[in-house]
Amino acid sequence: MLGSPTCTGKGRSAAARPRRIHDLLTAGEPTFSFEFFPPKTEEGQRKLWRVIREIEALQPSFVSVTYGAGGGTRDRTVEITERIATDTTLLPVAHMTAVNHSIRELRHLIGRFAGVGVGDILAVRGDPPGDPMGEWVKHPEGVEYAEELVRLIKESGDFSVGVAAFPYKHPRSPDIESDTEYFVRKCRAGADYAITQMFFDADDYLRLRDRVAAKGCDVPIIPEIMPVVKYSTIAMSEQLSGAPFPRHLAAEFEKVADDPKAVRQLGIEQAQRMCERLLDEGAPGIHFITFNQSTATREIYQQIAADRVPAMAAARP
Repeated sequence: MLGSPTCTGKGRSAAARPRRIHDLLTAGEPTFSFEFFPPKTEEGQRKLWRVIREIEALQPSFVSVTYGAGGGTRDRTVEITERIATDTTLLPVAHMTAVNHSIRELRHLIGRFAGVGVGDILAVRGDPPGDPMGEWVKHPEGVEYAEELVRLIKESGDFSVGVAAFPYKHPRSPDIESDTEYFVRKCRAGADYAITQMFFDADDYLRLRDRVAAKGCDVPIIPEIMPVVKYSTIAMSEQLSGAPFPRHLAAEFEKVADDPKAVRQLGIEQAQRMCERLLDEGAPGIHFITFNQSTATREIYQQIAADRVPAMAAARP
């Protein structure tokens, strides 16, 4: 998995440019990263920045800021990403979608990120506003597919570009084979790495990686992990990912469904075990969904990273 991706044809050596996600992935150590979303209220903003400062103390490899359904949080995403780049020591990745944006608007956004030193962008086509499973309508002056967005970003400057990967398959893909082909096309368009949609069975990730490798593509694929901290998280995960929650795991949570503390503990233990297995199987890193709350993901990170990140191991008493 590590090493120079064979599906990309662009990029420079690490010595010739600032720190980028692709450079971190080729350094030989697993990356650990966290994902935030733009809050809608002032209180939510204050809470987010408390969490960001807590995460900053852990010195993760990078953090990312989502774009919101239908591109509805574009301005807040840009503002938060800019502030992370200028006011913290964190390496930010900006999510960018093609929804409701002309090429001119997309180029403007790319320029804003470049202006504050943000060199990492996660390019996704995005869901239609209002109904994520509604009909996709291309902006009359925009792009149709994520691979076009990847090319646009790559042509605009020295960016490290990530794309989305789907261990189960994208809800709009007719089958796994076509979903794999769509993914490889994004990589061949210039993607340096990928971050998966959330999943709860390590085998789903490993099957995805094997399918992609069989197509001759070795772009690093970072697994995205969301621990189950509430019983309601199970239904929410199915809605967000479009993938069924594993039956054997659901049965474990059903046994403790009436005990919130037990659900949380089981969720943390399950996520930790899965992270350990993924890393043992050669996953290039772990990307945690935080929902702007650092407690559970911070616990998991500290438990698994202390044995794998030299800096953290040296700091232990």
